[in-house]
Amino acid sequence: MAAYRAATTALTPFAPALLRRRADKGKEDPARLNERLGKPAIPRPDGVLVWLHGASVGESLSILPLVERLRAERPHAAILVTSGTVTSAELLAKRLPAGAIHQYLPVDTPSGAARFLDHWRPDLAVFVESELWPNLLLGAKQRGVKLALVSAKLSDKSYDSWRMRPLAAAWLFSGFDLILAQDGRAADRFASLGGTVAGEADLKFGSPPLPVDEAEYARLRFQLTDRPLLLAASTHPGEDEIVLDAVAGFHLAPRLVIVPRHPARGEAILEMARERGLDAVRRSQAPSTVAEVIIADTLGEMGLWYRLADLALVCGSLVPDIGGHNPLEPARLDCPIVSGPHVENWLTAYGDLAAVEGVSYADASVLCSRLSAMLETPERLKAQAARAKAFVEARDATARAGLSRILDLVPPNLAPGAAA
Repeated sequence: MAAYRAATTALTPFAPALLRRRADKGKEDPARLNERLGKPAIPRPDGVLVWLHGASVGESLSILPLVERLRAERPHAAILVTSGTVTSAELLAKRLPAGAIHQYLPVDTPSGAARFLDHWRPDLAVFVESELWPNLLLGAKQRGVKLALVSAKLSDKSYDSWRMRPLAAAWLFSGFDLILAQDGRAADRFASLGGTVAGEADLKFGSPPLPVDEAEYARLRFQLTDRPLLLAASTHPGEDEIVLDAVAGFHLAPRLVIVPRHPARGEAILEMARERGLDAVRRSQAPSTVAEVIIADTLGEMGLWYRLADLALVCGSLVPDIGGHNPLEPARLDCPIVSGPHVENWLTAYGDLAAVEGVSYADASVLCSRLSAMLETPERLKAQAARAKAFVEARDATARAGLSRILDLVPPNLAPGAAA
């Protein structure tokens, strides 16, 4: 740890120039570089403050259920969420509830970490997966901050690196008040490095089922009974064409609902469908109209379509460089799942679902035949969906129990007049 502290101290004078260079490449927000130096512009709220950190998009999204639990069950606590990438910051700006604060994590120099901690004075710090910054962690511990590491995991490379420095590893990992490992393998690794693992909890799990407008669900369930409903969920450019071409090749075409990841693309998808001779309508323009293809270019209705669909193609997975989308959402709603091959952002979840035969795969070359065959065997689809739902429900329960362990670390509201 002394060598790390010396190296990061030597980095300190060069940090501003390095950050500006990254900003020129689009890797930093030029308007918020001071945050990366531990110089926040936002004042600290009064009272208890819980700090949550997720490095990038996947980790940041996994924090959101914990944020909701904190708001509901520890409303006296202010919430600070940090992340390290521009993309994660943009996403959190849209998804964090009102009142939660987002900041960029400071570069882990001793001075930057000290400025950050002295300003925010967190009462509890929760780190997700394997984002471990020694100056911040040890500085927080020295200030009496409770520390939790959740969805904890170590890559083979990181694990081997820590094993070569057992004293430093023990010093760092023994400082956590709570470690919840992502799985049994990760638990064994942290325990071997000196951490006390309290259990397992993967924060990708634990979310409630997506909400639905019950009246609209009842109306559409009655209206859309004439043929199977195929849902293309969260499509990106390049995927709509693949899905439309696949459906156009069906012997008995299902009704297709396309939910674009970005609703502004609704008109372009409508034109693609009509160019292929398909009867199509945009839901944002004609919400009561039924057609061969419904472009659901509206917000907040994914829970509706997952409940109505006979089969959901979870997109972001048919073309490279997107990484797939969340398969746990349809699984919770008993909706059969098929995915393309590109699921880098959700590898663990897809791997777990595949292990219980709760998901199917198809790339563009076989999408037509695969989807057609699946829709012609509804009983097999129902069995696949039941396996996926049972698996996710069990993991959700474990994750919620883990979140409760984290909530127990939040100090009570000791403001004047508040109940202790």
